[in-house]
Amino acid sequence: MLKANFACTDVQKKRGLRNEKKVIQQEYLTGERALFMSKDLAIYDSVFTDGESPLKESENIELRDCLFRWKYPLWYCNHVRAEKCTWFDMARAGVWYTNDIEVKDTIIEAPKNFRRCDGVKLINVNFPDAQETLWNCSNVELDHVVAKGDYFAMNCKNMKLDHFELVGNYSFDGVCNMEIHNARMLSKDAFWNTDHVTVYDSFISGEYLGWNAKNLTLVNCTIESLQGMCYIDNLVMKNCKLINTTLAFEFSTVDAEITNNIDSVMNPSGGTITADHIGELILEKDKVDPQKTKIICRG
Repeated sequence: MLKANFACTDVQKKRGLRNEKKVIQQEYLTGERALFMSKDLAIYDSVFTDGESPLKESENIELRDCLFRWKYPLWYCNHVRAEKCTWFDMARAGVWYTNDIEVKDTIIEAPKNFRRCDGVKLINVNFPDAQETLWNCSNVELDHVVAKGDYFAMNCKNMKLDHFELVGNYSFDGVCNMEIHNARMLSKDAFWNTDHVTVYDSFISGEYLGWNAKNLTLVNCTIESLQGMCYIDNLVMKNCKLINTTLAFEFSTVDAEITNNIDSVMNPSGGTITADHIGELILEKDKVDPQKTKIICRG
């Protein structure tokens, strides 16, 4: 049962809270909808367990050093700040239909978090099980986020990522308007069906990179990908390295500046490919017009 003390004026002063926020500290909150439709709360050192949807429909909530042990903790919420919190495995589907949420210095063990949210900011967050996380979200910022799991960030739009690490396949499918800096990704089928994605200073390893994308730009990146960068409309690669990448660029329009050798290129639709050397160049006249692609080998 909820046993909340709202008269913690000393804690308010210590935390630097505004007077209008009520404080709940070191409580063990159980039961379904334990704090349903709450407003203007600061919750510290507390545990949410044995009850679904504890903060559903809440607004202007601050959480610090809190533990979520059960399902659906933050649905239909607005203006949430969480710091040094933990979502355990059973806190799955934890944040859905929530707008303006910032989470920092936090471990989110539960899968299927962040669905159909607008205004998501994650700073120094670890997702040990990021399966099907960040779907259909808008206006998302990730800073020093580590994730492991398949189908990360499907159908999101307006994303900015910096210092991002991912181990998981089928990432960013259908994303529109995204900028990534300083990432390391081990991901098969990354960036499928995307539009206007730009990646800077990153390492990506995984077969079939970027298929069916539009306006995909890679700058100062290192790529390893079997049959990578195929079926892309307007692929741009600037100052990139390709390692162990074969059958690249099939049916893509491409402007690629590669700083080393390319193992093999197959049937690009058009554009310019510059590299030190191309191990195997396949141009089948019954499938593409070779005259539409300019090949420049420095060696």
